[in-house]
Amino acid sequence: MNDHRHSAADLLEYSDPKNIIVYLHATVTKILFTTQTVGSRPRAIGVIYEDALGEKHTAYLTNDSKNEIIVSAGAIGSSQLLMLSGIGPRSQLEPLGIKVVMDQPMVGQGMADNTLNGLIIPSPNPVELSLLSTVGISLLVNYIEAGSGLNLAPSFGWISKFLLSILDQTTIGSFFDTRLNGGIIVQKVARPLSTGHLELRSTDPNETPKVSFNYFQEPEDLRKCVQGMETIINVVNAKAFSKFRYRTISTQQLLNVVAALPLNQRPRHFDTASSLEQFCNDTVMTFWHHHGGCQVGKVVDEDYKVIGVDGLRVIDASTFSFTPGTNPQATVMMLGRAMGVRIQKDRLS
Repeated sequence: MNDHRHSAADLLEYSDPKNIIVYLHATVTKILFTTQTVGSRPRAIGVIYEDALGEKHTAYLTNDSKNEIIVSAGAIGSSQLLMLSGIGPRSQLEPLGIKVVMDQPMVGQGMADNTLNGLIIPSPNPVELSLLSTVGISLLVNYIEAGSGLNLAPSFGWISKFLLSILDQTTIGSFFDTRLNGGIIVQKVARPLSTGHLELRSTDPNETPKVSFNYFQEPEDLRKCVQGMETIINVVNAKAFSKFRYRTISTQQLLNVVAALPLNQRPRHFDTASSLEQFCNDTVMTFWHHHGGCQVGKVVDEDYKVIGVDGLRVIDASTFSFTPGTNPQATVMMLGRAMGVRIQKDRLS
């Protein structure tokens, strides 16, 4: 509220310290399962985790049928942990030597991410320092966000040289001393149709898995990105914005700057800055809103219990088919709170 951001860790002050133990720098590497009889459902009974020194420990649930393990490692981490523990596509697990607890081909599928594209805009006048905030929503599809007060000079020195040549300035020292006022305006394609998948590279839990989000694979997503970039360009060209931009720097030159930045590992094309379709493809970045991989109805049920397994739930953005248009943090936190209440009621029933 009131533009004050808080970490989820702030919620710990409202918890009962007698009922919770928090281990810092501990990484769960595997969920342990048991099968009571041949053909019965696997039940999660504990975890193996490593401490900061790499020493392994085992933690077991107490002997109570209502006890369970809750996985909240995020879209990438939760899918990875389930697969490392033997829940996932048999075709992926067996070649890595992972014992298959349950062949679940949908784990790691339906991975998606909201895309980010935009412009860096130097300003001739001082601007406020601000975090990225939503400033407009276009047809409930494109979220336009802006951040200002950036110091672009030390980050990419060659950008300053490029802008100096446009502004007909020759003293680079004074330009760095005064620092470059400016900001960014970006657009996000909310609820993308394009999806991908996650694959394990190895059995090492510290090795980042291979994830493909297939950005703009669906033509509709690309069309929405172009629409968002057109909105940004119209804003920058608007009279109301004129005091925050140099008249000598055209929007085409701003596109040229972004097209030349090493924003990702995608190759650039001759028309990256002249075609908005190519610009979207070549300069796409993540908005860090990863979701999917353990979706409701495919990997977990409506109570977020892993289908076919007892004593195990997944509660995070990996269960989403799509995210809210804006930052999903509040949605994830409310999901956790709602499920916490439901679990407590189940235990008391």
